[in-house]
Amino acid sequence: MGLFDSILGSVLGGGDKTQMAINLATSLISNHSSGQGLNGLAQQFENAGLGHLMQSWVGNGANLPITGDQIQQVLGNQFVQQFAAQHGIPLAAAAPMIAQILPQLVNHVTPNGQVPSQAEVQSAVAGIAGSGGTTPQT
Repeated sequence: MGLFDSILGSVLGGGDKTQMAINLATSLISNHSSGQGLNGLAQQFENAGLGHLMQSWVGNGANLPITGDQIQQVLGNQFVQQFAAQHGIPLAAAAPMIAQILPQLVNHVTPNGQVPSQAEVQSAVAGIAGSGGTTPQT
């Protein structure tokens, strides 16, 4: 996971910002409010007309960029406000920060170019969080 850590460090600057990535991965990827995990997040992007962005992050090609405005469109103002408050960052900075982090997180938990099982996603998110050692049950 060293490469992923270095990518996050270059985007976020390390420190508490790494916790931001962990919180995003947990709330949006493994514990999505739909109860569907990453598939629920993908559906949320589809419903907003931005499914092609999510598909690029899951796929093996280049990740298409997303803007802060698009993040707010998909995730909603309430989520962005909660994220900003939780991490003590200005509201205006929250959506652009999520826009930088989320494509890398989705790409990281979908290494084979497709959405893995929920157990594999949970394991990947646990690895990001550093709680490691957890593997999907077979």
